[in-house]
Amino acid sequence: MQTSNAAPADSARLPRQIPYIIGNEGCERFSFYGMRNILTPFLITSLLLHLPEADRAGEAKHIFHTFMIGVYFFPLLGGYLADRFFGKFNTILWFSLIYSLGQGFLAFFPDNRTGFFAGLVLIAFGSGGIKPLVASFVGDQFTQSNKHLAKIVFDAFYWIINFGSLFASLLMPIFLREYGPSVAFGIPGVLMLIATLVLWIGRKTYVMVPPAPANPDSFSNVVKTALLTKRPGDGQLGSVIAVLGVLLAIAALSMMYFVDGMIVIAICSAVVLFLSGVGGGAWLQLDRARGVHPDAAVDGVRAVLRILIVFALVTPFWSLFDQKASTWILQGNQMSIPNWLPTWLNQPTQMQLLNPLMVMILIPFNNMVLYPALRRFGYEPTALRRMTTGIVFSALAWIAVGSYQLIIDGGNPISLMWQILPYALLTFGEVLVSATGLEFAYSQAPAAMKGVIMSFWYLGTTVGNLWVLISNKAVRNDVVMGSITQTGLSEAAFLMFFFAGFALLAALAFGLYARRYKEVDNYRAA
Repeated sequence: MQTSNAAPADSARLPRQIPYIIGNEGCERFSFYGMRNILTPFLITSLLLHLPEADRAGEAKHIFHTFMIGVYFFPLLGGYLADRFFGKFNTILWFSLIYSLGQGFLAFFPDNRTGFFAGLVLIAFGSGGIKPLVASFVGDQFTQSNKHLAKIVFDAFYWIINFGSLFASLLMPIFLREYGPSVAFGIPGVLMLIATLVLWIGRKTYVMVPPAPANPDSFSNVVKTALLTKRPGDGQLGSVIAVLGVLLAIAALSMMYFVDGMIVIAICSAVVLFLSGVGGGAWLQLDRARGVHPDAAVDGVRAVLRILIVFALVTPFWSLFDQKASTWILQGNQMSIPNWLPTWLNQPTQMQLLNPLMVMILIPFNNMVLYPALRRFGYEPTALRRMTTGIVFSALAWIAVGSYQLIIDGGNPISLMWQILPYALLTFGEVLVSATGLEFAYSQAPAAMKGVIMSFWYLGTTVGNLWVLISNKAVRNDVVMGSITQTGLSEAAFLMFFFAGFALLAALAFGLYARRYKEVDNYRAA
């Protein structure tokens, strides 16, 4: 069992090990965003030159969102390994080394599709493996005695993420243009190695919460009992729903054999259908596990299932958010660049730096100005209320870019600077949803499932990107395109307004569910 060498935390002070974790996160985020933010333009201008010019943008978008699906799918594996076998620190360290190797592949194989795509797979595996663990590793450093400081650190954690993203968004497009892909992808690789080193240096100061031992009353065992136990006089509706979910998952997997280009969509759809069917079925029959398992274990499973509903309702937000690095860049390429912009700041992909810059401003503004003002007026901005509002703001951002697309499609010039408005709206939504969601996910998770719950939080981003792939695939047939043409909209404009409506419906459902959700407190005892 691993223990900490750190002194007991002073309730008035931040734990002294926090700077190591924050420093690690800042370097890792520079590495990730530095690579991610130049991926779409690099694919279009270099790696996909073998395709017809008209197909390159669509294929680049498909590759980008497939990669993002992998990044947010592998947290399931990382969370499971950490919670059950290796602990958070060891899992983060080992996956970071895989992550660094993947970054190296991008730098060494920019002209080789096999080598480059292998690098993307390794990055998705490594980045995804550590993604659910670093935030929960932060939470492990706090107890009930100093948990009031945790929100400050989670905000600082999110601030440093965007600090790294800001400079990555500014500098990497310049390095790609001036020095080529080997340098542009090599710098993020070096930063990832530094991130791993910083984490390792602080190893003797961390609170190391050991992995949970095999537990007969674990989440999976309680769910299995609920689904398999028959009770006289009661039906088996929950079991039927679970079986249906499994069958639909198998059917989804079969798509990869019958439809070209459906491997990623098929696998992710199968996971979602399986989890939905088994989780929904278990919810209906959960009381059948009482008597076999302690009430606390059964109540814990019900709490987790309630959390997963919250996560599911956030997935449309991620559909909109991640497209700023694909769809919005493609739109920016169609807009006019003002002559007064300096040459080091005149690329559409660099508009992404607005996102982290605004986040760094909005987090302290919200905490020091907006939220206190709302409380003075008698309105408590709870986590779920903030998240509901954030989804609405993301929809407003997409109404804005959809309106711009109408102007572009009409043949009228429009300045790239108009994208400042949707970036501001989307970033405000991000702060309300994502920064809030990190702490919400940790605080609501039972102690034995911190890593896995954080994995499900990130799995929501996989589902969000899955909606993007499904939507893009769905419109690429004659029937749907014919219907879109009859509306007078281009494919791009139609999808922009579609996603805006999708988010507004999600916000409505989220707000209604949030009114009945009772928040809990699952920080460690002092």
